[in-house]
Amino acid sequence: MSNLSDIGFPVQNEQDVNVLITETIQYVESLKCPQGFYLRFADESGAEIYLQGNNEQELVGFNPHFAGKSRRKVSLEKLIERDSSELDGGFYAWANPKDFETDAGDYTFVFDVPDFRLSSERRLPQVREIQLTAFASNDFKIFADEKEYSESQQDELKYASKSFVPSGLFAFDAGDEKSDLNAARPIAIFAGIIKEFELKKNKLSSNNFYWFLVETLGGETDIVADVKLVSTEPQIGGVVSGQFWLSGKLNS
Repeated sequence: MSNLSDIGFPVQNEQDVNVLITETIQYVESLKCPQGFYLRFADESGAEIYLQGNNEQELVGFNPHFAGKSRRKVSLEKLIERDSSELDGGFYAWANPKDFETDAGDYTFVFDVPDFRLSSERRLPQVREIQLTAFASNDFKIFADEKEYSESQQDELKYASKSFVPSGLFAFDAGDEKSDLNAARPIAIFAGIIKEFELKKNKLSSNNFYWFLVETLGGETDIVADVKLVSTEPQIGGVVSGQFWLSGKLNS
């Protein structure tokens, strides 16, 4: 499974990725920034691909996203810049910040932004509304209700049905000035209650994938998942859990 398969692009190798780039580049819009440009592909299903190009007009990378329904308030605290590409990056943020404050909230977490350089010049800290997509991995699970979810947890420490653990920050020490925040990963382990779901069809690839809108600690989150990860029929009020890669977009 991969982040791409979670939005209906089941690539297996580098050749498949090259084919995907060739197919999507025919339908893109160009978004320019001082560091180069992004080429945004948007499928009717909500699946998106952001190709990256430098100022020498070379393609240097890409990131997937899904344009979902979730809306949540965050306080953007610091930029996260990646070594992989000058066009890669995201934010270190507080979830659900307190009124009139930008240094407190439910928890801190990191999310990547597919068009990062279009947002990186903003003055921080800053409270913004974002749309957050979580890409499911192999430990994705669905439970019929909160009771079934609770009973599935065998360890002494049990997580609530609305819980969020920013596991990508485990190696980062906020109190240590030498700790490299740029190394923090946009990863989280969380559980949430299903508000909406749909079996989507990627129009370009003709492959299906699942979309969920869930309520978790800190606010709403969209989840996308490869159909192979969904072994039971979802239902409204059910619970999902797992580890996820986080991709967010700042709303205008």
